[in-house]
Amino acid sequence: MVKSYLRFEPDASFGVISSNSNVLWLPRSSSSSASAGQVIVGALESAIVWDIKKGEKVHKWNEVDIKAEVSCIAKHEDDIFAVGYSDGSIRVWDAKTGTSIVSFNGHKTAISALKFDSSGTRLASGSRDSNIVVWDLISEVGLCRLRSHKDQITGLEFVHSTSDATVIRADEDMPPSNWLISTSKDGFIKLWDLTSQHCAETHVAHRGECWALALNGEVCMTAGGEAEVKVWQLSVSNDDGKKLETHGVLLRQNKERALGIAFHPSAPFVACYGSERAVEVWRILSPEEVKKSVNRKRRRRKEKLIAKGDEVKEQDILEEITENDVTEIYVPFVILRTPARVRSMDWAFTTPDFEKKDSLQIVVSLTSNCIEFYTIAIPQRLKKSSPPPEYNRLYALDIPGHRTDVRSLALSSDDTMLATASNGSLKVWNVKTTNCIRTIDCGYALCCAFLPGDSILVVGTKSGQIEMYDVASSAMIDAIDAHDGALWSLQVSPDGKGLVTGSADKSVKFWSFRVVQEEIPGTRRTIPRMKLHHTRTLELTDDVLSVRQSPDGKYIAVSLLDSTIKVFFVDTLKFYLNLYGHKLPVLSMDISHDSKLLITCSADKNIKIWGLDFGDCHRSIFAHQDSIMAVQFEPNSHLFFSASKDRLIKYWDGDKFENIQKLDGHHSEIWAIAIANSGEFIVSAGHDKSIRIWQQSEDPIFLEEEREKELEELYESNLINSLDGGPEESGDKEGDEVTTAASGKQTVETLVAGELIVEALDLGVADLELLEEHGIMKKKNPNAAPPSRNAVFVALGEIAAERYVLDVLEKIKASQLQDALLLLPFEKVLSLLRFINLWAEKGWNITLASRILFFLIRLYHRQIIANEIMRPMLSSVREHLRSAIDRQKDELGYNIAGLKYIRRAYDEEHTKEFLDEQEQSKEDEKGLKKRVFTTI
Repeated sequence: MVKSYLRFEPDASFGVISSNSNVLWLPRSSSSSASAGQVIVGALESAIVWDIKKGEKVHKWNEVDIKAEVSCIAKHEDDIFAVGYSDGSIRVWDAKTGTSIVSFNGHKTAISALKFDSSGTRLASGSRDSNIVVWDLISEVGLCRLRSHKDQITGLEFVHSTSDATVIRADEDMPPSNWLISTSKDGFIKLWDLTSQHCAETHVAHRGECWALALNGEVCMTAGGEAEVKVWQLSVSNDDGKKLETHGVLLRQNKERALGIAFHPSAPFVACYGSERAVEVWRILSPEEVKKSVNRKRRRRKEKLIAKGDEVKEQDILEEITENDVTEIYVPFVILRTPARVRSMDWAFTTPDFEKKDSLQIVVSLTSNCIEFYTIAIPQRLKKSSPPPEYNRLYALDIPGHRTDVRSLALSSDDTMLATASNGSLKVWNVKTTNCIRTIDCGYALCCAFLPGDSILVVGTKSGQIEMYDVASSAMIDAIDAHDGALWSLQVSPDGKGLVTGSADKSVKFWSFRVVQEEIPGTRRTIPRMKLHHTRTLELTDDVLSVRQSPDGKYIAVSLLDSTIKVFFVDTLKFYLNLYGHKLPVLSMDISHDSKLLITCSADKNIKIWGLDFGDCHRSIFAHQDSIMAVQFEPNSHLFFSASKDRLIKYWDGDKFENIQKLDGHHSEIWAIAIANSGEFIVSAGHDKSIRIWQQSEDPIFLEEEREKELEELYESNLINSLDGGPEESGDKEGDEVTTAASGKQTVETLVAGELIVEALDLGVADLELLEEHGIMKKKNPNAAPPSRNAVFVALGEIAAERYVLDVLEKIKASQLQDALLLLPFEKVLSLLRFINLWAEKGWNITLASRILFFLIRLYHRQIIANEIMRPMLSSVREHLRSAIDRQKDELGYNIAGLKYIRRAYDEEHTKEFLDEQEQSKEDEKGLKKRVFTTI
């Protein structure tokens, strides 16, 4: 009988406030007046919306099939968001419904820049593969791929030409942005003409890499690896000369490379931040202020020269001090210091009217997994010589996560509380709600555990201390200097009466719990307090990395820095077994519930299973691709889990020595795991600061099926790589002048869609030929029996072949359709054109039929014109398609005219014109009848 196991599936992920993506500010809505505003950030594979004041998670956007990390976020009018991922995919989310509207897949590596145009109908994406793709959100296809940069894209901005800035009526659309600016790590800034899809201008932006880009009207700013911010003047309507020219250079106070620049949406301020702990803010002076400043400087310069007795030349002073100097327009305002390195920032604003505000707000995402909200006071009189204004941190979003790596996990006896320990903080979480219920300051924690009763937490630190905390009050009960070196491991004794610790000072110490009556200072009353009492010490020859007592309380296993494991009797501390075989030190180990098996994991990537009766090695397994950090048995079984630096958790059978399941979800090294006492879930944590819960499901696992599934995934990944032609060179070859290319990329979904189309075409063509033969037979013999059609058509209610093929194509996502059609061989293309002719004749889904037809003709133009047989079919398609499109055009025109009429009627009834009060009163007086008096 084949043995089956139960599958573990991802259940919850928490602990990450912000990861490696930018932060975006969302103003508070009128309905939520209590909120100060919200921020959206990437938190590993999810995009999270946080309430900055309450510190609560408002929304979490994620899908089950998303495993890649969020790398970039862009927004359009606070309700449509584009999220780029590290695997090169892009998803557009609707903030109101929290659902993914459309997904695009055109890049091979992580998305590094995203930008909507002003109308929100197009999206430009830049990636680390040096390509830029412009996507059409209406038709859900890629418009073009721009390939001219030689390194990662760092900035994208759509530009409106001044000729587009015409008066727009309410019933007209926004004019399209026909220009695009891009910057890259290759140091160039490029101006693209999207109409002709070519690079109009290329300029050297910086001596090294260019890291940041910002656009404000006709002013553009770039920043690179040096302490310079370059200002550019942009004029895309200039047809004679250069459209992009250097205006000047600003010097930053910080010498680290810049990461981003942001203009305030309504105020005359611009901020720049880099890989340091600061955000620099400049103020943009008005033309009047610039003129006053320049005149004052010229006057002072003239006075100094006269005082020195030098000859004063007015022309020299005018040339040196001009109003066009960028240092006169952009003056330093304030440098905002942060407690950690800045990852991203955004201007926070509640109303677009800046004149009513007396302060600036900035939201900053830090590398220490927290978000901070700062306010900068603006003086009433802004002068260039005034001192830097004051700023203060108003809100900090730091409770729902650790600042540093989570190094240890511990679950309470009833599996309701989870303790996580890191360098400087100890947090207690509610497992069911994943809310942080306690945050306690501690030392550099390396291990932790709940004491019996779950009311006290004990933590082992790098300094060798044992720290005890009361969970209810979050207060430290005691701190004991237990060891002279780092305390790497601790375990509560199986009988619950004591504790055992192992340290780098080459000793294992045994501790017992005692309740001592302590006097309250200043009174005669006493209160009971838990204390640890040192009972025994086991001296060893090398540093102790891990200690484990057997559940029957008979043995204690100790792993040493010399890569050996020594087993002792607990009662006498006499030596029992010496287990050797690992090439590198054992980092973790565990003993089974029946005290028969010992599993050890090492930095040599191996897991060894030992028998504690004779000390024999049952099996050595090469388990992971990197150091294995933790291993633990499932309660009451010989099944166990292992966690490694290769980002995987693996589920093993300790009797059959087989891998049951791989749990893939972490984005960095895993440091610790904890298994529930009920065995229903496990918890893992690591370098990415995320804490993940994996829940046991009712879905059974059969090992043969798992191996087949792994082979299929490997085959699909190799197939996709072969179809894409390996890593894209992106025009790195010398003399490569190709600047545009197809925007799509083959994925597993497009491969499946292509196979579905081929299968549907085969069935449809066979059915059409069968019906044609039946029609010929019926002419000869009117009583001929109907043909036996394919079971698929019979099951679908005797559906027509052309309807079946159309249904298959309609189910394919619009963003994947073109890539799926690329997989069709030419003979299938001929079959598809045959069906398009039938759809056009019957008027079925003309939009989809036209889209497929135009793409196929553009793709196979040479083969089609070389094939004489296809001319009658194409003539028939043209005739039917044109008549169908004319009908749709008339219908759309009629509908648009009707909607405009309804809108005008609505506006006449619901809008009022503002009139001058005096003029209105005069008009009213004219309408009144004057009273006439008769004289007697």
